[in-house]
Amino acid sequence: MRLPSLLLIALLAAGPAYSSPDALAAALASYEDGNYAAAAKGFRALAGKHVPVGEYNLAMMHIRGELPKPDLREAQRLLKRAAAKGFVSAEWALGQFYEQGLDGKRDLATSFSWYLRAAEHGDVTAQEAVATNYFMGRGVEHDMAKAAHWYREAAKGGDVGSQYILASMYETGEGVTQDLRLARYWYDIAAKNGDDAAPYKVRELDQLIGTSS
Repeated sequence: MRLPSLLLIALLAAGPAYSSPDALAAALASYEDGNYAAAAKGFRALAGKHVPVGEYNLAMMHIRGELPKPDLREAQRLLKRAAAKGFVSAEWALGQFYEQGLDGKRDLATSFSWYLRAAEHGDVTAQEAVATNYFMGRGVEHDMAKAAHWYREAAKGGDVGSQYILASMYETGEGVTQDLRLARYWYDIAAKNGDDAAPYKVRELDQLIGTSS
């Protein structure tokens, strides 16, 4: 089964310190060396102790087809266990799982609910996804004000696309009160972070703001 690239999020996700750091390091080293059997054994041992990073990494090996008998239902179960402990990468992965329909049925509403949990726990990629879902009315009711809120959170977290979109919302007044100075502020940040179109918008707004002052 060929997996959507969006689901292949960082397998070697960093997490808080656990009681078996050496075991985790050994499992990660095995994975990096391509020794999937040893990596799976290590992650399985950690998962057996209900260590979230072990549950998450083992789930991702199932999803990526890196085990002799990959099991998507087992991956789903492991991700839910890790997510129940507040492991944000697992929350994001579940959003991807349901969005891509890896259990056989695409469920955008459930996908959104997992993205929202990850967003509320500070995951910038999830914040951008939640904003986009509100913007498009995908899996949730269309709401430009909420889209603007989450684009703002993602923008503050450094997401360049969100910085540009938020700037455009301030420029047009979609979901927010129109404010050309705030639009310029966010276009400028996006420009400094490498967005190709943002510098042109900064110059355009400089002319507009200068004309209106």
